[in-house]
Amino acid sequence: MTPPFAQLLAWLHQHNYNFHANPYNFIFLTLTSFFIFMVLYNRRGGGGGGCGGDNETDRAKLPSPPGRLPVLGHLHRLGPLPHRSLWALAQDHGPIMLLHMGRVPTVVISSAHWAQQVTKAHDASFSGRPSSRMAHELMYGARDVAFAPYGEYWRQVRRTCVLHLLSLRRVRSLRPVREEESALMVREIARLAELGAEFNVSELVVRLTNDIVCRAAFGRKYGGGADAEGGAGAVREALAEFVRLLGTVQIGEFVAGVGWIERWWRGLDRRVGTTARALDGFLERVLEDHRREGRWGDEMDGRDCNDGWGGGDDDDRKMDGRDLVDVLLAVEKEDKELGVPLGQDSVKAIILDMFAAGTDTTYTTIEWAMTELINHPEKMKKLQDEVRSVVGTDRMVLEEDLNNMAYLKAVIKETLRLHPPFPLLVPRESIEDTNLMGYHIPAKTRVIINAWAIGRDPESWERPEEFSPERFLDSLIDYRGQDFQFIPFGAGRRGCPGINFAMPTAELALANLVHRFDWELPGRIKEEKMDCSELNGITVHLKSRLVLVAKLWCS
Repeated sequence: MTPPFAQLLAWLHQHNYNFHANPYNFIFLTLTSFFIFMVLYNRRGGGGGGCGGDNETDRAKLPSPPGRLPVLGHLHRLGPLPHRSLWALAQDHGPIMLLHMGRVPTVVISSAHWAQQVTKAHDASFSGRPSSRMAHELMYGARDVAFAPYGEYWRQVRRTCVLHLLSLRRVRSLRPVREEESALMVREIARLAELGAEFNVSELVVRLTNDIVCRAAFGRKYGGGADAEGGAGAVREALAEFVRLLGTVQIGEFVAGVGWIERWWRGLDRRVGTTARALDGFLERVLEDHRREGRWGDEMDGRDCNDGWGGGDDDDRKMDGRDLVDVLLAVEKEDKELGVPLGQDSVKAIILDMFAAGTDTTYTTIEWAMTELINHPEKMKKLQDEVRSVVGTDRMVLEEDLNNMAYLKAVIKETLRLHPPFPLLVPRESIEDTNLMGYHIPAKTRVIINAWAIGRDPESWERPEEFSPERFLDSLIDYRGQDFQFIPFGAGRRGCPGINFAMPTAELALANLVHRFDWELPGRIKEEKMDCSELNGITVHLKSRLVLVAKLWCS
């Protein structure tokens, strides 16, 4: 057996392809080997190509790890947690390196300096998005903001989101929704605390973020109880599967000829079809309900179309009292009159964007914050003392209290530094040949920014592995994309526009969790620390659910 094939076989075993327990596994290996043989047979001259390939002698070559396999390239080096695997490679090969993910040349960035070069100095050149079959099928041809290719359409939908859906004024208008849902969460925890029961905090926070996004987007809650979409939790489960599928890595996108085998083997076509049909039917019903109610139909005269974070207040005044679907339908009507291509599929894709980012990002942040606080009881007490001194005992935390809670904001920032929701930011793609500080990066090169590694870089942070919110108390470093050592939401044109939407929910929920309750692990593991193992996906979650016991605080 040749060494590359032996390496491939070892890699397949490592990733749990059991060839003996199921005869179909043997078929899978046989077919995969056939395609590898065909590709190798037809190769001409080895690696070649861009980004410092074998034929490049007239420019600096990017560092590239050894062990590149035929066909697979460096895919076998990723492991189950790619952000950690890439960080380990960066320790040996530097903060900018070239990997070949199958046939896809990929530049990996692991430092603040190189992140600034990509997202600021050369932002326009690296504002493309690589094509994703999953995003194309689930996002109506990638007509959302996150996955749309760079161009006029993307600029239009991003401007729509920034001006009309995510402006500061509109986010503030949703304050009653966040406070009401947080109060319901506190009430449920208090009920369970009186029973002395342990409960799944992760599920509780998922429900909170889902209900807030539902009410903000649709004006009502969906997905709980026996709703009309097929039974208890049907919408919620479809949305959860949607997020899982978006985070699915498909080897067929990197290795030619195996895509259809992989999709059949993993049942991806069936899962995608079922989920897409379920969500499309749900969204059709939502849009029809809103059209029938007619709140979206008023004209939007005098719209301010200047791009940026601060515009759109005049429009928001005309749209107060509407949910986000109302706003999108009004924008769709106006844009049709202006000849701008924002149609019904775009409206649906943007709504799904809101769910993918608004629920998973916020819930992940709260879950990791509570985990770190449980493992650092002195930090928990410090936060509780602050929140309780600001609010007192006779009411719950309100959003107006949050600006007086510096340590709370520091805890959120430290959580995002250690546990960014997207450890690997959504990949970029170069849209033109670019000289990146002496390195030639050809067009159509994928670029991955490892935000997780940047947040733990000892060049930027003292004691980077330590959970220490105090580091942010006297610091102006923020997560909005201007401080490149701290970019959990990205930076530049492709930075996440929904920060203003997500963070108030995370801050308010965490403040209320620690205000009314004292927390501990269940009795059998009380003396242990919470396991911080990770589960990879479009966001990285705690592998084991956060199960705790709450006790009502008595002053």
